[in-house]
Amino acid sequence: MSQRSDKNPGRVPGPSRDGLRSGQARAPSTRTERVAGELRAIIGEVIARREIKDPRVQGAGLITVTHVRVSGDLRQAWALFTVHNAGDAELDHVREGLDHASGYFRHAIARRLRLKVTPALSFEVDRVFEQATRVEQLLQEIASETGGAATASDADKTEE
Repeated sequence: MSQRSDKNPGRVPGPSRDGLRSGQARAPSTRTERVAGELRAIIGEVIARREIKDPRVQGAGLITVTHVRVSGDLRQAWALFTVHNAGDAELDHVREGLDHASGYFRHAIARRLRLKVTPALSFEVDRVFEQATRVEQLLQEIASETGGAATASDADKTEE
């Protein structure tokens, strides 16, 4: 009896049975998207009602939950947030406070949603607004270097 060195001797390279190659991400299902929307609403409501008594969260100003990502099995959720007019140090401080209160958020989610398993929640700072501002600055620098002759709307007109 000869031994093969292949881990899966009968395995043919290519897509797996779910149609994805290794490393490809699956598009979120409508259920996952629906749950993410509900989680975002509940988290935002808890923050707006000032139910979190942690001083890192209370004194932060306007906290906005911008997006929630949920794993396919609905066991893990990541809430992206931003705090208006806050620096990096303050954002990290608020994130620590929100992470500390994740048990309270999970309890609030369990009270309001009927899920088999309430997702474990972690918070991340949403940097999309900072990135958009940076792109805008770069575009303005390019426009000023070229004499301001070309703008995005002008480029669209020349492509037509």
